[in-house]
Amino acid sequence: MSIQACAELVHSGDPDRFASAMTGPVPAREILFPLYAFNLEVARAQYASSEPMIARMRLQFWTDTLDEIAAGKAARAHEVAEPLAQMVRDTGADLVRLHGLVDARIDDVEGRALDTVQALTDYARATAGNLMTLSAQALGGQDTQVYQALGTAQGVANWLLAQPALAAAGRGHVMPSADLVAGLAQAGLAEMPKRVAAGPAKSALRAAWRTRAVLARAANAPDTVLNGTVGGSEFSRRGSLLLKSMTGRW
Repeated sequence: MSIQACAELVHSGDPDRFASAMTGPVPAREILFPLYAFNLEVARAQYASSEPMIARMRLQFWTDTLDEIAAGKAARAHEVAEPLAQMVRDTGADLVRLHGLVDARIDDVEGRALDTVQALTDYARATAGNLMTLSAQALGGQDTQVYQALGTAQGVANWLLAQPALAAAGRGHVMPSADLVAGLAQAGLAEMPKRVAAGPAKSALRAAWRTRAVLARAANAPDTVLNGTVGGSEFSRRGSLLLKSMTGRW
């Protein structure tokens, strides 16, 4: 049970966050990979089985795990639970926000309706917003309001990017209308902080490196979300991250 196992999970299941984390120093990766792996575990619980009860059981495992970490008990023998517990001990990560990531996915399993700009923005805040705040704070960042807003914008962008995959998952997902896409993209852009002092949280904030470009593209051309091209080319994706890394920007 190691950071390496968490990194491998993130590499296969969340390649953007993996790529951004790899631009940071090793100590930052040792904090980010357990967080990102935990987020991935709870996010994919609803897709692990067609039976909602199985998904609830998987999420209950994580609720219980967090409760045990809070109580100072030994971590469960699990490839993510052990590194997560160590990360919480080392950084004092906010267990309320960690529980919030689980609770958001419980709402997914219960059939939460995500069909309005407000509902989707709130969802992004509860998921990616909390994750960005957790990861930035764990690295020593202090500007919680900025992190929450940036993470919310990232969550909106990620939801737009995920539309083809959500439709292909075969869980009754309905592709959003062009009007909903445009309105949601504008809401995401409104969340983007005007100024971000990265400081020690830079490695966490860099996970949102694609956010502004994706939201702007979706706002101007909603059809790119519907046809799966809103993310741009692989060359531009990798190139923009490399540029930020080389210039020291988030």
